[in-house]
Amino acid sequence: MSPTNIRIALAKGRLEAEARDLLTAAGLMSPHDRGGRALILPGAEPDVDFLLAKPADVPVYVEHGVADLGIVGLDVLREGNYDVYEPMLLPFGHCRLSVAVPQDRVDAYHSLRLNPNPRVATKYPHLALQYFHARGVSPEIIPLSGSVELGPLVGLSDVIVDLVQTGRTLRENGLVEVRVILESQAVLIANRASYRLKEARLSDIIHRLQRVLTDHHTT
Repeated sequence: MSPTNIRIALAKGRLEAEARDLLTAAGLMSPHDRGGRALILPGAEPDVDFLLAKPADVPVYVEHGVADLGIVGLDVLREGNYDVYEPMLLPFGHCRLSVAVPQDRVDAYHSLRLNPNPRVATKYPHLALQYFHARGVSPEIIPLSGSVELGPLVGLSDVIVDLVQTGRTLRENGLVEVRVILESQAVLIANRASYRLKEARLSDIIHRLQRVLTDHHTT
């Protein structure tokens, strides 16, 4: 990547389609670059390209300067506590990071009669630990990368901490959401050095994104 070029990291998966739509509407991404397996895509402007990465990797690329900007979920950003600039929240990807317990443990949770060292299955070990420690509880954190809802069903955990959108998956597995830890949505992030060294170009991109969102909101 040229020192004067701009690279934007995008999280593959849940946020990808709406992020691409926003960037396309701002004239930064070609609407035709929607297929294939390429992980680095040219932009609609000659000095812009895009890097497609797993959500947890997007802030890593931005923090280390491999990408100048990135679009990722606030949940991922807070879990890793990355040193990046956050110029704007984006109006999509809304969900929440919540504590959930089996239906028959709801009363125990609310009356604080859960195990004082509950086993907590989660993809968010840092945020889960922070939440329980703030309440004087010392949990055993069990990191999982797949279906966290399985934890209580098979006796691996007492509690889960996971992302919730509609709550349907929880209900179908006999789990009840008992506390919201974090309200999440998509966020635009920037490398701190890039934001100083490429201020004019990055400010232009941010203003274009803001204009698209404003125009969409008023129509």
